[in-house]
Amino acid sequence: MSRSVRRLSALALNSVLPPRCLACGGTVEQPGALCSPCWQGIDFLAPPQCSLCGLPFDFDLGPAALCGACSRERPAFDRARAVMRYDDRSRGLILGFKHADRTEGAPAYGAWLARAGQELLAEADLIVPVPLHWRRLFARRYNQAALLAQALGRQARLPVAPDLLRRRRHTVSQGHLSASARERNVAGAFTVPAGKLARIRDRRVLLIDDVMTTGATSSACARTLRRAGAAAVDVLVLARVIRSDA
Repeated sequence: MSRSVRRLSALALNSVLPPRCLACGGTVEQPGALCSPCWQGIDFLAPPQCSLCGLPFDFDLGPAALCGACSRERPAFDRARAVMRYDDRSRGLILGFKHADRTEGAPAYGAWLARAGQELLAEADLIVPVPLHWRRLFARRYNQAALLAQALGRQARLPVAPDLLRRRRHTVSQGHLSASARERNVAGAFTVPAGKLARIRDRRVLLIDDVMTTGATSSACARTLRRAGAAAVDVLVLARVIRSDA
C-alpha cells in the first residue's frame, strides 16, 4: 500500500512539476536523469584502462597494464576509478552539483558510481568522503563528496563514515595550481581523529570525491588513511581530468 501511495504521489508531482534533465533542463521521464542528447554527450569511462589509476587506454593492453605515470611511480592509493571524463560536456553538470546547489542529482550519481566502481566496492569495507574544511563547508553549506558517498552507500549497502577523515588546515582552491603546487597545498592537510582509529584499522577504505585532476588530494588522503592503519585505500570519483585534455 505504501509503495502504491508513493508511486501515485510521484505521478501527481511529475504532472505538476515535470522532471528536468540534470544537464540541460529539458523534460525527462524521471527525476535525476539525463535526456538522450545529454547522455550521449557524456564520455563515460570504462575499460581498457590503467589497472591502478584508471586512465583510459585507446587499446586493450591486458588486465594488469599500467599507464606511463603509474609505471614510473605508483600512486599513494591502491586503485582509482571514475564515472566520466571531466570536459566541456560534463563541466556544467559537475559545477552545478558542486557550487550551485544542484544536489538533486546525488541519487543518480550514486548509481553511476556504483556501476563504475563495481570491482572496488566488491572489496570495500567502508566508504569515506574527502572532507571540506569547516570554513568552506560553512560557505557552501554542504560537502558534495559526502552527498556522493551517502548516495553510493545506499546503493552498495556499505557503511559510510563522513567524519572519519578531517581537513585540519584550510587550503586554497586547487583550480589554477600546477601539479606540484597542488601536492604542496594539501600536504599534511588531513587527519584521522584519535577516536576514529579503531574504525579504520585493517579496513579497506573506498575514498569518494567529485573530481580528480592530478590525484594530489586523493593521494594526500590515502597517505593519511594508511598511516592511521587502513589495509588499503581505493578511490572512486564522479569525474576525472584526462592528462591529454589538460
